[in-house]
Amino acid sequence: MPSKKIEQGWSKAEIQIQKHNPKEALAILRESDSDATNSKTWRLAGEAKALQARQEGNNKRLFKEAVGHYESSLKSNPNDKKARRGLNSLRSEMDGLGIRAGGMAVLFDDGAPTFLGLVSIVVALGLILVALKLVPEQLAPQSDDIAVMTVSWGGQSVNITIELHRDDAPIHVDNFVKLAERGEYSNVIFHRIINDFMIQGGDFQNQDGTGGYAAEFYGYCDGQSSPSACSSETQFTIPDEADNGLLHDACVISMAKTSAANTGGSQFFLIPEDSNPTHLDGVHTVFGTITSGCGYVTQMSEVPVDGDDKPISTVILESVIIT
Repeated sequence: MPSKKIEQGWSKAEIQIQKHNPKEALAILRESDSDATNSKTWRLAGEAKALQARQEGNNKRLFKEAVGHYESSLKSNPNDKKARRGLNSLRSEMDGLGIRAGGMAVLFDDGAPTFLGLVSIVVALGLILVALKLVPEQLAPQSDDIAVMTVSWGGQSVNITIELHRDDAPIHVDNFVKLAERGEYSNVIFHRIINDFMIQGGDFQNQDGTGGYAAEFYGYCDGQSSPSACSSETQFTIPDEADNGLLHDACVISMAKTSAANTGGSQFFLIPEDSNPTHLDGVHTVFGTITSGCGYVTQMSEVPVDGDDKPISTVILESVIIT
């Protein structure tokens, strides 16, 4: 448990951050927790350092130091969700400014390696040794990402394999893969099914087709291009890649969105064997092909639905595994 002195220091530092006094906040944190053993100390230091970086004309060095403070917070407490959100938001903001998150400011201090720098050096040497063995394999042609969906309905559980076309839709595939690896697609329903057309799911936020957002900041907030990160991650959307030459043939996966451009987030739809919605070509982005289990997609498209096209019996996307 932190001491009363440290807790009082946190409160005072938070007040200074709210007043936009980052230097005062950092001084308070150094005085109240000189050993910096608490995750919250590092998180508040990251907030203060990022604020200072903005006040000093988006100072790259200070931004990078802020990243280092957030990373120290997560190293101390990997379950600190506020630190995780703060770090992700800061990285997105830096990406929008063209600032790389890594660098000397994090790994070195006055020319000497920090603890993180020493770890990085050791890891780098290990990777070099591993690379010496793996180079021949890496020179071989690389295949696309493969997503394996496990879906259950009507007492059965099936697997659907999808080849994701990263070269044709790099942002869509990156977004889908990151959402899947974060577990956002686990136990999410297919909320909209239209026979002879498609089945739609991926709303991990509201489970009814009104929610879901991109895995990270890709330069768009609610469909509008933005030079800096959105005020909330729920505004994250991705730019359209619909003119990639991929068509809405049978057995493909495509990105769902609103009628406005660049509003894709997490929702997607699968096209069954008996559908070929060409009117979606050039509007929605196809980013993968179902290579196994498309017959199951066709079966799902035929389940009974209500007046809102919602399945009467739940169709659940249990998981998406990327290989």
